[in-house]
Amino acid sequence: MIAIFLQAPGQSGGGSGLLIMMVGMFAIMYFFMIRPQMKRMKEAKKYQDSIQIGDKVVSTGGIHGKVVEVGDTDVVVSLDQGRMRIEKAALSPDRKVTEGQK
Repeated sequence: MIAIFLQAPGQSGGGSGLLIMMVGMFAIMYFFMIRPQMKRMKEAKKYQDSIQIGDKVVSTGGIHGKVVEVGDTDVVVSLDQGRMRIEKAALSPDRKVTEGQK
């Protein structure tokens, strides 16, 4: 990689190919890595904002429960053995649970 940047004093050009390759690599990274991750984050945020009382939820740790109270940043979930307060950011949009509610 370093040999690409080192040129003999009499030679010219060749830098435009490197620039095009770098732009191409960034475009590939954007469309295959950054953009899908941003889309997943947007969907998760939309799901977390739409949680209502009575919804069945699953936390990222695998805790299943039913929402009994909704706060700004957290929810209270009813479990088999009691209640638990969970941050909204720790709730994942599990397809199996949300499909039955629609």
